[in-house]
Amino acid sequence: MKLKSLFFILAGLLIAVWMILLFIATQENGWKFYLIEGIVTLSLFYLLYFYRKVVKPLNSIAGGMDLLQAQDFSSRLAPVGQREADRIVSIFNRMMNQLKEERLHLREQNHFLDLLISTSPMGVIILTLDEQISMANKAALEFLNEKTEEDVLNKTMDQLRGNLAEELNRLPKETTTTIRLSDSHIYRCSHLSFIDRGFAHPFYLIESLTSEVMKAEKKAYEKVIRMIAHEVNNSVAGITSTLDTIDDALQSMNDTEDIREVMKVCIERSYSMSRFITNFADVVKIPEPQLEEVHLNDRVVACKIFMENLCQNRDIELRLELCEENPMVSMDTALFDQVIINIIKNATESIDTHGKIIIRTSASPAMLEIGDTGKGISKETETKLFSPFFSTNPNGQGIGLIFIREVLMKHGCTFSLRTYQDGITRFRICF
Repeated sequence: MKLKSLFFILAGLLIAVWMILLFIATQENGWKFYLIEGIVTLSLFYLLYFYRKVVKPLNSIAGGMDLLQAQDFSSRLAPVGQREADRIVSIFNRMMNQLKEERLHLREQNHFLDLLISTSPMGVIILTLDEQISMANKAALEFLNEKTEEDVLNKTMDQLRGNLAEELNRLPKETTTTIRLSDSHIYRCSHLSFIDRGFAHPFYLIESLTSEVMKAEKKAYEKVIRMIAHEVNNSVAGITSTLDTIDDALQSMNDTEDIREVMKVCIERSYSMSRFITNFADVVKIPEPQLEEVHLNDRVVACKIFMENLCQNRDIELRLELCEENPMVSMDTALFDQVIINIIKNATESIDTHGKIIIRTSASPAMLEIGDTGKGISKETETKLFSPFFSTNPNGQGIGLIFIREVLMKHGCTFSLRTYQDGITRFRICF
């Protein structure tokens, strides 16, 4: 535009000069008049030629620069009728076509990548340079127990609630590790970074290993339990049968009371061993739940009555704080009653004597919480709670929490077990 304006200014000046010279020439006669008129006319023709050959191509190229600056790759330059300039225009238009195609391809790739990340079963969380969350896909929100992306955007990990966010916040950069939470969920988490425009942008990758690990664990302990149960029960059956036969033979003999008493102890011990193994086998054979709609508070009251005597013997207060709505939930009452009884029993063992067990229910969402004032659970213990055969009780078999886990998962419940800052250990079950 500047060249075009300059041209018109120059043309105006030449016309003004032509008019002045023409006025002077008219005052004289002869060849001077025609000479001045010829010079001015040639100047005008040269000015037009200069506009067509120089100003117009340069003005067209300047317009192309404006298109590039505005990133308008859909517009094209028109030929100006000048061979060298038209070659530049042709090259420019081909370049614009290529840029447009590359932009469309890049948009398609970005759209495809966005769809891939959003539907990926692996959680992806991208952070800003200030460690704030700038993007989290659907899987990541599910792992973090958050509903929408807006709930986590522009927040740091230590501002999020939940066990997984707490563990991610402690994960060092450029590290990959397996995290096992107190709700029996297992994740493989990576805290990595990528370089963009010379800056390292951190991000998290979260892969759920819960179902795979639990399937592998279950397959392993089922095989071990079946093998042990088969061998022990066969041996116990033979031993007890032989001891009963010997005991019958000793009845007719004198001075055999001591020997018979020892044999009775051996027989009882054999039966105890058989019951011990049967308890493990029962975990493998948990039936599918027969669901029915029941009032949650009613089942809690029934279990409280059943366990009240045990708590009184240990001087433990068993207190109910039930919601007025008395929510309806789907459960197998036989299996779920056993879950509640096991949790209360574990709480009494943690307290030992002189403590409190508080059972709460809520309606929105439907939830059962059993808290106790026992010795609590350390962070190290939390990661092992729902592992097969693990128990904090020296005399425990390590199958109680496995039974609870299996039943709750068959009911589709989410749950957690941990000790909070107020010193209360809470087992929370959400329906």
